[in-house]
Amino acid sequence: MGGVVGKQDPETPTTAWMPETKLEAKMVEAMRRREAEGTALKSFNTIILKFPKIDESLRNCKAIFEQFDEDSNGAIDHEELKKCFHKLEIESTEEEINDLFDACDINDEMGMKFNEFIVLLCLVYLLKDDPTALRAKSRMGMPKLEATFETLVDAFVFLDKNKDGYVSRSEMTEAVNESGERSSGRIAMKRFEEMDWDKNGMVNFKEFLFAFTRWCGIGENEDEEEWEDKEKAQVD
Repeated sequence: MGGVVGKQDPETPTTAWMPETKLEAKMVEAMRRREAEGTALKSFNTIILKFPKIDESLRNCKAIFEQFDEDSNGAIDHEELKKCFHKLEIESTEEEINDLFDACDINDEMGMKFNEFIVLLCLVYLLKDDPTALRAKSRMGMPKLEATFETLVDAFVFLDKNKDGYVSRSEMTEAVNESGERSSGRIAMKRFEEMDWDKNGMVNFKEFLFAFTRWCGIGENEDEEEWEDKEKAQVD
């Protein structure tokens, strides 16, 4: 999720941290623009307190997910995603759609599960700011999600202290330490490890989103259990 140019430590502000893909570069650029506006969040505890409300809002995406999961197999494939973008009137090139799909299909299963679809929608929210996309969101009932997506963006902005589009281990420690709790150091490391999927010492917005869906209890295990329950019900 990005690479370091040279041998400098990624924690230092002089490190040149370069995005590895076009999508990551766009994501970092969009986040930096957003970070220039600042954040209203004052502590990591404020983020934690928002978990239940965010959880409820994200679960409301289930209806949208099921609408575009045309074969009801619990995942959205390439063709279903293209139809989803067309229906939402989100103008994207074939390359952009493929890049988003590949980035969010984290297990390379050629299909996005529910939590992966949530991450994709939030990335689209961050990357797409044209009036057409915003009007499409309104028609699809997505304004209810905009506040949630903005809260997630706001949370990342709060963690990214140097506003470079990435969250480092030291930035996470600083953010959590502001809570003043004795165990804050351990909490910071645990949360950071959950975010830093590729273990490169830096977290981008996509990694943060995947971690956040797990923190809220939305993940693959939950989806698997749900589909197992559906299969049992069909057998009965």
